[in-house]
Amino acid sequence: MMTDQILSSPAGQAAGNRTASTWEGAPGPGETLRILHLEDSELDHELVVLNLDGDLPWTVDVTRVEDEAGFQNALETSQPHLILSDFALPSYDGLSAYRAAHARLPLIPFIMVTGAMGEEVAVDTLRQGVTDYILKQRLERLAPAVRRALNEVEARVSRERAEQAVRELNTDLKARLEEVERLRNIAERQSQRLEVQAKQLEEALNMQKTFLAETSHELRTPLTALHGYLRRAEREVGGSQTLLDAQRVAENMTRLVNDLLQLSRGELVQSIEMHFMNLGNVLRQVGRDFGVRAPEESPEIVGDPGRLTQVFMNLVTNAVRVSGSPDLVHMEVAHRPGEVEVRVVDRGPGVPDPIKPRIFDKFYRGKEAGSAGLGLTIAQQVVVAHGGSIDVVDTPGGGATFRVRLPTPEEEDE
Repeated sequence: MMTDQILSSPAGQAAGNRTASTWEGAPGPGETLRILHLEDSELDHELVVLNLDGDLPWTVDVTRVEDEAGFQNALETSQPHLILSDFALPSYDGLSAYRAAHARLPLIPFIMVTGAMGEEVAVDTLRQGVTDYILKQRLERLAPAVRRALNEVEARVSRERAEQAVRELNTDLKARLEEVERLRNIAERQSQRLEVQAKQLEEALNMQKTFLAETSHELRTPLTALHGYLRRAEREVGGSQTLLDAQRVAENMTRLVNDLLQLSRGELVQSIEMHFMNLGNVLRQVGRDFGVRAPEESPEIVGDPGRLTQVFMNLVTNAVRVSGSPDLVHMEVAHRPGEVEVRVVDRGPGVPDPIKPRIFDKFYRGKEAGSAGLGLTIAQQVVVAHGGSIDVVDTPGGGATFRVRLPTPEEEDE
């Protein structure tokens, strides 16, 4: 279908006031191709329309204007896909029309359709940006030229869009790479800080181990001498409960020093001698030494009296220290199926929940936990070596309760 309109002036043609600086794209198959034709000759215009009719894959809508005013108005009120223009008009010219169209619609194809044009003029128009030129004597070339012009601008727009997409992708990629680099630098700085902290921690642990080893060696000498003095006193003045208690405490101290030396070397507590024993006697003996109330029960178990004395001395010593008085500490005994539970109860500040899981860790120190760094570790190892368990819970009303569970002979017989 071919339509033909004439716009010779702005009057009566106000279909809107649209301008566009971007290419909206060629019409799809079966759609309408809008063409603006600048031509003062009605006959030449009809010949152009005739040569386009049926030779293009679109319905063609050709709007004809005759002068500059009509052309300017058409650019404002319509949005053509393509412009055809005569080169020379009575009051206007094709190059001026091209420059006006290019200023408003820089991508729109512009084809000169003229009666005569020298080669030099033709080359000049193309050099200035005109898409193509067709002589009126060769109008059979018009339809192919229109198709070619639309295809070229479509290809150009597609290429520019692709290039823009690549530029945007490169910009986005650059931003992402900069972010990755920033994060890498942050991670590297954090890694360096962690390495420094790890080195400092390793040095601190090595110093602690060295201190424990040297201190243990230093303490063994006076303890050995103390044992000798106590044995000589027993021979000279005879045995007494006071001397026996002093010898027992000295033996416990010697065992503790040896355990500290083992743990500083990364070894486990060893030399546990198991036999039937009265656990109540151990608890009452520790109670007398520290002025802490002990239970009257006397449960029988299989264990090492010296080692278990060390365990409860450690727990009671910590409890008295954090509570501030022996009167705020006592021991309890509870019987369970197959085991006996000893509780060292204090009314001190208690052990905060975040510290409870770490309180038995080797070298862990905490005033809140009452830990000296290795005492509770030794206690846990001794209890576990007896087949038992140790933990800490809150004392109702405030304080901490250390619970030691040890198997009874009945459980072993089963």
